[in-house]
Parts: sequence; structure tokens; C-alpha cells
Amino acid sequence: MIKTIPGTTLQYSEKVKTEAFSLISPILSATGGLTLSQLSKLTGLGGSTIQNWIKRGWVVNIPGKKYYEVQVIRILLINMLRGTMQLENIAVLMNYINGKVEDTSDDIIPDIDLYNIFCTIICELDEKKIFESEPIRATIKEVIKHNDNYVKEQEEILENTLFIMTLAYQSSLIKAQLEAEYERLDIKKYKL
Repeated sequence: MIKTIPGTTLQYSEKVKTEAFSLISPILSATGGLTLSQLSKLTGLGGSTIQNWIKRGWVVNIPGKKYYEVQVIRILLINMLRGTMQLENIAVLMNYINGKVEDTSDDIIPDIDLYNIFCTIICELDEKKIFESEPIRATIKEVIKHNDNYVKEQEEILENTLFIMTLAYQSSLIKAQLEAEYERLDIKKYKL
């Protein structure tokens, strides 16, 4: 069961199912952008990790000392996938769907819509306890058809990217469960 808004440390809400970023937007509006320490608290990431992602060009460089919607969304997306995907592969996947990070004219879908759709897919699959490929793909198609804010000629790329993202996210949940169960074992005396 989902406990936090995907990619954040914020408590899960039913509103995540359709408009996940709408729960984060008021924070950005109220603060006029997030400082590095606020973004770290929101995501659970270290400040040096966030700065490294910007330095590598995976997130749009920030003007000044505040992080705005465009940076926050990309950081959330990367954060959601990093549990099981290599960071370089996440960067390639983000470029595959939305081209260069600084140029939104080549995007198949705005990052905010990608984040909201991805969260909707995750929530629907979580409720139904679905982990098989075909039902995942069917859920992705169903969720996408309720969003018009993407390049229709690139729908297959969007679907395939969301499928990979979903598998990565679900895998990270299973990995976290595995690690928690391992830690519960009384096996300290068996460690090498």
C-alpha cells in the first residue's frame, strides 16, 4: 500500500490518484519556490544528490537559490525510479520521452502531466495489486486516454516509457519490502 505521495516524503492522499502534483503546488506557491533544504525534506534526498543531478544536466539548472515546478517535478520523477534503475538510464529515459531538459518544445508530454499520469497509474495498480505486464499496459492505456496534453503521434513512446517507469517503481517497492524483511531476521551472528 502506498504510504507517501510518490517521489516525496509527504503522506499519501486519495487526491494523488488524479492530480498528485496539485498537493505539492501549494507548497511551491506559498514559499515562492523551495530552498535546497526544503526540497531535501520533501524528497528525502540529500542536497548534494540534488545538486549533482543538476550539474549532470538531468534537471534544469536553477536561477538563483530556489527550486521551482520544473526542477521539482523532474527531481520527483528521478527519485521515483532510482530505487531500481541506474541514474544514467533514468536520464536517457527522460531524454527519450522529453528530449533535452532545457528545451520543452521537444517534449512528448509536459513533466507535470507525466508525473500526474504516472502517479495515477501507480495508485490504480496498487489498489488492484497488479504486477503482470498486460494488465499494467491496459491500465496505462486507460489512464493516458483521459489526458489530452501529449503529442498523439508519440503515444506508443509514451506508453512504453510509462511501462518501464511503472516496472521500475513497482520493483523498488518490492526491493524495499525484501530489505525490510531481511532486517527483521535474527541473523546477526551469521554475518561474515
